[in-house]
Amino acid sequence: MSTPAAAYARDVRATWWYTVSSIMFLHIFAALVWSLVVFVDAPTPAVVLNLIGAAGSVASAVLLLVHYRREPLDDSDDSARHRVWPLVLLGVVSAALMGASAGSLLLGVGFTAQTLCLVRWRNGIRLRLGLLLLAVVVAVWIVDAVHLNPGGYGPAIFALPFFVAILAPLTAFSLWWWDIVRELDRARRAEGRLAAAQERLRLAGDLHDLQGHHLQVIALQLELAEKMMTRDPEAAVEQVRAARASVDEARRGTRDLAARFRGVPLPDELANAADLLRAAGLTVNLLVDTEAALAPADVLGPVVRESTTNVLKHGGGASASLSLARHQGSWVLVVENDARGAASPVGDGAGLDGIADRVGAVEGTMDATRLGDRFRLTVRVPEGVTA
Repeated sequence: MSTPAAAYARDVRATWWYTVSSIMFLHIFAALVWSLVVFVDAPTPAVVLNLIGAAGSVASAVLLLVHYRREPLDDSDDSARHRVWPLVLLGVVSAALMGASAGSLLLGVGFTAQTLCLVRWRNGIRLRLGLLLLAVVVAVWIVDAVHLNPGGYGPAIFALPFFVAILAPLTAFSLWWWDIVRELDRARRAEGRLAAAQERLRLAGDLHDLQGHHLQVIALQLELAEKMMTRDPEAAVEQVRAARASVDEARRGTRDLAARFRGVPLPDELANAADLLRAAGLTVNLLVDTEAALAPADVLGPVVRESTTNVLKHGGGASASLSLARHQGSWVLVVENDARGAASPVGDGAGLDGIADRVGAVEGTMDATRLGDRFRLTVRVPEGVTA
C-alpha cells in the first residue's frame, strides 16, 4: 500500500526528470540543427570547431543541471555558487565557438544566455536577468539578420533563429517552475517534522501534568508525615499510606497515558514512522497488509517506534523499507535500511534486546541480520496475542 506522501515524492522526482529532459532536448536539438547547417557548405575547420563547441555546450548544460538539483534553495552555501562558475565559463566558451564556426552572432549569444539561465541566481535577480537576456537576444537577432547575414533570414529559415532566441526564456521558466515544486516539497517535509514534534510535545505535556500533580501531592503528604512523626505517629502513618496510594494512582495514570499512546492503529503507526523517516531525508518504501488493523498494535507498535529510532540514530544511509504482512498464522514485520556510513554498528545497545524481550514474551521471534550494506530486522508474532 502506497501512502499519499510516497506518491507525492514520486511526483516530485518525475517533475524534475521531465524538466531536465525538456531542457536538454531543446538544447541538443538547437545545437544539432545548427551543426547540420554548418555541415552544408562550411570548411572542415569550421565544422570541427562547431562540433567541439556543441559537445562542450551540452556537457556544460548537463553539469549545470546536476549542480542546480543539488544546490540548496536558499543562499546558505556560498561555496556552491563559486563552484558553478567554471561550468558557466565552459558553456560561454563553447557558445562562442559555435557562433564563430557558424558565422552567427545570434548562435553564440543565444547559447550564452541559455548557460546563464542554468544558474540558480539569488532572489530577485532571475526575473531581471531573464528579461535582460531576452532583450539582448532579440537585439542580436536583428543585428545578425540585418548586418551580418543580409537576406539570410528569410521566411523559410525564420524558425531556426526564433528557436534559439526563445531557448533561454524557456529554460528560465522551466527551472523557475521546478523551484516552486521543490519549495512545496520542502514545506511538506517541514510539516511532517512539525507534526512529529507537536506529537512529542503533546505527550510530554500530558506526562508533565500527570506526574507533576502526583509528585506534588506525594511531597506534601510525606512532608506532613515527617512533621507529625513525633507528635502523632498514627496520623503520620496514615499520611505515608496516603502517599503510597498517590504513588499507585500515578502509576495507573502513567499506564493509561501509555495505553492511549499505544492505541494508535498499526497502519497509522507504520505510516507515521514512514513520514518521520522521509522527513529525515530517507527514501522510504511502505508495504502494509490490507488487514493490518487486526495485528496486535500493543505488541508491534513499540517495535515500530523502536526500530524507527534505530534507523534514525544508527542507519547512516539514504533509504529504508517497512512492511507488515500475515504469513502462516503470524504477523511478520520487516524493517530494512541502508546501513552505509553508519557511525556505529546498527542496532547496538538495548534497543534490539528490548524488542527481543517484548516479542519473546508473546512467543514471537526476532531476527536481525546485515545483508551487504543493508540491515534487516524481522519480527514475527502469532495472531491474536496481546502484550
